[in-house]
Amino acid sequence: MTLPKSMTVIDIADFGPPEGLCIAERPVPLPAEGEVLLKVSHAGVNGPDLMQRKGLYPAPKGASDLLGLEISGTIVAVGDGVSGWSVGDAVCALTNGGGYAEYCAVDHQHVLPVPSGWSLAEAATLPETFFTIWSNVFMYGGLSAGQVYLVHGGAGGLGTTSIQLAKAMGATVVAVDGPADRLQICKDLGADTVIDYTTDDFVGVIRDQHKGADVILDIVGGDNIAKNIKAAKLDCRIIQLAFAKGSRVEIDLMAVMLKRLVYTGSTLRSRSAKNKAEIAASLRESVWPMIEAGKIKPVVNQTLPLSEAAAAHTMMESAGHIGKIVLEVSA
Repeated sequence: MTLPKSMTVIDIADFGPPEGLCIAERPVPLPAEGEVLLKVSHAGVNGPDLMQRKGLYPAPKGASDLLGLEISGTIVAVGDGVSGWSVGDAVCALTNGGGYAEYCAVDHQHVLPVPSGWSLAEAATLPETFFTIWSNVFMYGGLSAGQVYLVHGGAGGLGTTSIQLAKAMGATVVAVDGPADRLQICKDLGADTVIDYTTDDFVGVIRDQHKGADVILDIVGGDNIAKNIKAAKLDCRIIQLAFAKGSRVEIDLMAVMLKRLVYTGSTLRSRSAKNKAEIAASLRESVWPMIEAGKIKPVVNQTLPLSEAAAAHTMMESAGHIGKIVLEVSA
């Protein structure tokens, strides 16, 4: 097919609030060696997009400076050295940036097929969250059947993904969120215990009902950090993926030593291309069959047109959304 020379994108006119996002035109990229070019159907909205918009999370060297770390669409061009993908394939992909655009070039090893029965809008919710949860909680966190998994922000994008994955893998899931409607979402997705952080002490509840947690995923930080250590069983793995309440705290590390805890965290964008390819291969082997079997379902909060990217960011920053927010790039 003949590609256009230019495309519509969302650019950052001014770092700061969502109003700094604007519609712009950019040249259509061409796939380099090892890349495929997607005509983007939908793009997921994620926390790192908000941080980059504020000027706090710059794109890595050589990556597009446009927002958008996960997309779905159709392959329209294939670079040299690509195997396993062809023009016309419907796929979703993890990107290093550039998803808020009509076309995006991505590493072919970071591409996954659209699961059977999933729409392109739903498939756009998969890469960023599934790469993040699968690598942190399972590949490196070692969550396995019979263990207790504690997740904060259970009704959010990362939370809804991790609840379903943990249940599918046979873990007992304890989800912390609030108010009641968000807790119901967690229950509906399979959480065994839900805790309203606005009224209950999650440390007391999980220790009383489950004797603590084997793996903890936290996006809150602040005073949660010390509480997570109290909620942990021996040999617990605590994974920090965000700091809604701040990253600077004073804690007593004695319990880390006495309980043999592992406290870790990561960002996905900074991982090597090889590491992301390994995660993609593991997802395709271990998780995609569960998705195809209907054990994991999409949780899309709302789909907005690309032109309303600022509204999508405002919605996400309100912290009241459930599941993922998606931008429709092309019908």
